[in-house]
Amino acid sequence: GNAVDSVALHPVFGLLLLFVILFVMFQAVFFAGAAPADAIAAGFGWVSDQVKQAMPDSVLRSLLTDGVIAVIITIMVLEMKAPAGAALADLGRLWPVFVSYLLSFVYVAIYWNNHHHFARLMPDVTGAILWANLHLLFWLSLVPFATAWIGEHARAPAPTALYGLVLLACALAWLLLQQVVVRAQERRTPDPDRRTPRDSAPSALRQALGRDRKGKASFVIYVAGIALAFVEPLLSDLAYAAVAVLWVVPDRRIEAQLRRAAR
Repeated sequence: GNAVDSVALHPVFGLLLLFVILFVMFQAVFFAGAAPADAIAAGFGWVSDQVKQAMPDSVLRSLLTDGVIAVIITIMVLEMKAPAGAALADLGRLWPVFVSYLLSFVYVAIYWNNHHHFARLMPDVTGAILWANLHLLFWLSLVPFATAWIGEHARAPAPTALYGLVLLACALAWLLLQQVVVRAQERRTPDPDRRTPRDSAPSALRQALGRDRKGKASFVIYVAGIALAFVEPLLSDLAYAAVAVLWVVPDRRIEAQLRRAAR
């Protein structure tokens, strides 16, 4: 016993002994766990292959966006606190909060709906597309904050302007995502009729968007709404609602392009 203690507690040999014991334990765990780890990896690989076969690429590409949007809607609902009293008058005082939630819900639903259409026109996902999509999700994640502030201060200029700025930033992020996908499509689809191999066929998304008059009109209305917040916040709210009405129907240009591609 004393001999073992003298070696184990020795400042040099004790550390060497500890190193040897840890090394042996590591190797034992590694070799013992190799077979179960391979089996688990094979199982997850099989599940992944089955999911890819059962679900189209566009659905897989939208899973992250779907998850973030679901969280955004949940946060907005949690911001709607129950009234302190039990009378209908107490509930009526919360109408600005409900209206702001309703408008934001419509906006988030519009982005979710159009993103699903959009994903079906996406080429193989590149790093640029992923970052552009995350950029869009960042601005969408600020919608609950802006919604809560404008709901608590419905007629105040600053919350109304901030709400419009967040909506404008989401629209600009959507435009950026569109341009990144267009460039990816045009690099991926060479046009044999062009002069050089670098020339490419027109992007399917570019053809679907056309001149994008609705998108340009939305930017103008957003900017006007932000400016009107410092004059009459109610006019700003009407401007933001008008943009939502423009986009509440899924983008028919992309639907038409999808139908043409399916023929």
